[in-house]
Amino acid sequence: MLNSENTREAPESVLNWAPDAPKGGKAVMNRVLKDGASVPLFFAQTLIASLRDVGYNTTTSAICEHVDNAIQAGATEIRVYFRQTGKQKEAVIDAAVYDNGSGMAPNVLKVATSFGGSMSFNNRSGIGRFGMGMKTAALSMSPVMELYSWQEATAYYNMTLDVEAIGKERANTVELPDPTLMTELPDEIAELFTKPMGFPNSAAEQELLVDRGEDLNERLGSSGTIVYMPECDRLTHAKARTLVEHAVKEMSRVYRRAISGGLRLFVNNRSVEAFDPTYSMPNARHARLLDLEVKTSRLLFAKPVDVPVREHGSETDKIIVRLYRLPIEEWSTLTRKVQKNDLQIFNSLTVSMLRNDREVFAGAMTELTTRHAVTHWYRIQIDFPGSLDEAFGVAANKQGVRLKGYVKEAIKKAIGEDIATLNQEIKHFQGMQKSARNGGQPSASEARATEADQHQAKPLELTAEEEAQLDANLRALAIALRRNGETDEQAYERVKASKYLIEFKHDEYWPFYHVEHRFGRVILTINTAHPFFEHLYEPLRKMGAVAETMEEDGIDAPHVEEQDGPLVALELLLMSLARAQAQIVASNEEAKKTMETLRREWSETYRVQLTA
Repeated sequence: MLNSENTREAPESVLNWAPDAPKGGKAVMNRVLKDGASVPLFFAQTLIASLRDVGYNTTTSAICEHVDNAIQAGATEIRVYFRQTGKQKEAVIDAAVYDNGSGMAPNVLKVATSFGGSMSFNNRSGIGRFGMGMKTAALSMSPVMELYSWQEATAYYNMTLDVEAIGKERANTVELPDPTLMTELPDEIAELFTKPMGFPNSAAEQELLVDRGEDLNERLGSSGTIVYMPECDRLTHAKARTLVEHAVKEMSRVYRRAISGGLRLFVNNRSVEAFDPTYSMPNARHARLLDLEVKTSRLLFAKPVDVPVREHGSETDKIIVRLYRLPIEEWSTLTRKVQKNDLQIFNSLTVSMLRNDREVFAGAMTELTTRHAVTHWYRIQIDFPGSLDEAFGVAANKQGVRLKGYVKEAIKKAIGEDIATLNQEIKHFQGMQKSARNGGQPSASEARATEADQHQAKPLELTAEEEAQLDANLRALAIALRRNGETDEQAYERVKASKYLIEFKHDEYWPFYHVEHRFGRVILTINTAHPFFEHLYEPLRKMGAVAETMEEDGIDAPHVEEQDGPLVALELLLMSLARAQAQIVASNEEAKKTMETLRREWSETYRVQLTA
């Protein structure tokens, strides 16, 4: 129905709002619809409630927004707190972030509390851009954000955002009040700095901001900021312990360069050490764990790559792509526990991307590397400036990247050949390493084939000349077939004890296996460069290794008996073939040529079938 001013009345029933929707927002909306009042660009009552769902993947990623702001404010010390109180089922967790940065003047603090209020809007030289992160991150955890900032001792200015209180406001435009001056912090906040947290359990593990007998105001100094989020209702984990451990794990990597540069970062009063997924930083955590001469990876290159700021655009900016090779020769001999738990080599953090020195992505990116296990032994690190945010698909909350196709192509073009070469190099080493698995003694399949040889219808024979000089010949053969880590004597004892010997070779042009019969020994050489090794031999070897590793980690796994496992069966299959072939070609050159031709043709046919 139209009124006298030719406007349509909007009955209240038009608003299909939920019962718990902000009452003030509903009143403003009805007023606007009925009276034709001016419409604000943003309805504060509903906007602030909606921004609670901005979408942070984890609590840690939300906390990182505050750490980013602190670093940008020049902080040299940042402390994150998760305080849990109450019984387990009714536990309450308060979160807070303190920094000793430059602080904010009252008028700046007021602007910073508003949505979109920023002193560096869209300035891409730093970490932040839009003036939204502090508020959205805080409200994603708690319905209340209390902000304290100061630029002179004991002059703490406070601003508070309360979702429920703002939701009750009935004004069309909600304005922020002026900051409140306080000469002391509230007790519940002061206690964060003066009393140990519930976790870590031992107070001795915690380095408090304020030592016993020290004055809090004096320790807080002449400038700083505190973001306090009481009674958090939206956290990734229900226990402070889990929140702390996750935050330490992630932030040690995300802020590794800042920590390495002198930033003191704490979570529940526990100092955070830099963790470097590229293993190139000599002062990162991994270097302290290793009692080895080689403690860091080796930088193979640092390539500058020009990337268009926008697709099809002419403007470009530079990224730096670094390729690191982990010291596989030295680290592959470490225990599985050290490799997996301490060094975390197998955590799939193959590619790390840093925007203005702050990591925004770490993980597998197989389109740049490969799906093969060799990727555990090298790392790619990509540094890019904020001007390429759109090209790298960086969201406002800096959670991950979504590289545009042309960016991936530019990176692959720059490093593709190097990655392929490195993959082959590591595969070669791993293939050679298999031969040292049981250094000094025959493998299960070698021992089993030797034991069964007494039951064969036709024994392996030696020539009269070989018989006469057997010992000397075996010593020469042992030196030629010595495995990594074996002494000459160990190699001799192994070769002497076994009539079957398995060796490994990496050659792109060789068939997948090779056979020799020398001094009463059948020597089977497996080619680690042939697809047979990657698609059949290596997966079977890993079946046993996975079961063994699971048992070491205390996991009940189906046991793979070494004597009866599929890898032993495959090796026996090849050794029986080698034995039969050796018998057939003995003193028969024509048969030898035929077998060589068969081996080459079979290997090539097999290669095509596996890879076509």
